[in-house]
Amino acid sequence: MPKTGEEEVQAVLEVISKGPLTNALGQGPKVLEFEKDYAKFAGVKHAIAVNNGTAALNAALLAVGIKQGDEVIVPSFTFVATAEAVVFAGAKIVFADINPETYTLSPEDVEQAVTSKTKAILPVDLYGYSADIKTLREIAKRYGLALIEDAAQAHGATYQGKPAGSFADAACWSLYASKNITTGEGGVITTDDDKIYETLRLIRNHGEREKYTSVLMGNNYRMPEIEAAIGIVQLKKLSSFVAKRRQNAQQLTSILQQSKRLKLPVETEINQHSWYLYTVRLVNGTEEERNFILKELKQKEIGAEAYYVNPINTMEYYRNNFSIRALPETEKAAKQVFSLPVHPNVTSEQIEYIGKTLLSLV
Repeated sequence: MPKTGEEEVQAVLEVISKGPLTNALGQGPKVLEFEKDYAKFAGVKHAIAVNNGTAALNAALLAVGIKQGDEVIVPSFTFVATAEAVVFAGAKIVFADINPETYTLSPEDVEQAVTSKTKAILPVDLYGYSADIKTLREIAKRYGLALIEDAAQAHGATYQGKPAGSFADAACWSLYASKNITTGEGGVITTDDDKIYETLRLIRNHGEREKYTSVLMGNNYRMPEIEAAIGIVQLKKLSSFVAKRRQNAQQLTSILQQSKRLKLPVETEINQHSWYLYTVRLVNGTEEERNFILKELKQKEIGAEAYYVNPINTMEYYRNNFSIRALPETEKAAKQVFSLPVHPNVTSEQIEYIGKTLLSLV
């Protein structure tokens, strides 16, 4: 849940009163400023603003050359957009299992899923915790694969001291209203690769290098100027937002660590969380028990949720159209995990209430 204020209001009013509202090539002054700021934040050479996170994923896959008949390895324990982007690029999804400690792609299972048709790996920084991207980078290099990172939830996360996404060929970010920062809708692709960057600029705007001159197949993935104006302001606030999330997460951990029934989120010196979601696991719990706890928490006005209870491989379209490998850790996690609110609007007193209420239930 993002925080917006008078600065965002004034940024929007400035665009409405002075214009432009958009740009034919997707490169209005606010978009260009936002891209420059975002690239600096992400620690890379280039940022390309688009109209949502799903568009970012699809454009990135196209930019690295994914086409009909290629295979892309993705997790099933994530939001469906990760898989959708692969399908719309014309490729075949190959699901891989997760690490039960981090809920991100298991490098060992990824390597087992590689075939002669595999062309890319698409890990997700789930709940705001970076995938084991260095190990995945090594696998990608060994097999000559592209590495596209779904960093939709990772604003403020770091890996080996660098922002999430730094080690991928391209990283895709969402700016949806629930994310650590928002433009309402919106997305960004970041990359250090000049060729990928230039290709993405074309894909974003109908393949046009200049107006009415398409040089490749593209789409309309442009970000409006109003969204970019909001993003410029939000990006300046991100560090304070993440600091508050971290404070809330640490307080919640100090309370919940009393229970042996709960497995709490992990964080290491190498891999620092964005705390997009504070996700706990009911140790040896059943789906019915987890759901009962969620119901009780909601009745006590605590905004707890269980995300990805239906892994993508179990959804009708994907189950019917793609061969499904065994994903035991994915299926287990989907029945046991749930998330607690730690966003910047949650007070210390509310964190205390959340923690103690959950302890009383488990």
